[in-house]
Amino acid sequence: MKMNVSIMYGITATGYVAQNCQDGPVLTAKVAKEFNIPMAYLQKIMKQLVMANILRSKRGPTGGFSLARPAGDISLLEVWEAVDGPLRSHLEMAQLTNKAAFATKMEEICEEGTTKAKSVLAAAKLSSII
Repeated sequence: MKMNVSIMYGITATGYVAQNCQDGPVLTAKVAKEFNIPMAYLQKIMKQLVMANILRSKRGPTGGFSLARPAGDISLLEVWEAVDGPLRSHLEMAQLTNKAAFATKMEEICEEGTTKAKSVLAAAKLSSII
């Protein structure tokens, strides 16, 4: 399983907001500066997290981001999929090998691994990492 940069930034930003939103909404600029994340890239990720009901945004001079729900109700799978889409196996060996038995079996194994990874990430709550 490979976690791309967008997912890492999404988890980082969500964790930072969770740790720091007690004092009011957290600015994207503060997260970007703290972790050296390109601002435009982070803004796109934050928007995806808002659309997935993980973060809440507030506009204006006292604006920024806060959690949309308690940290114990937000799974790492939700953050992952909000940023990168559904977690799934991308193996297409059967198609490549004209459905050779070994390739079909390998796809089944990878699909099982993906299912288990989703289960672990769904059980892992944001509150457990902050």
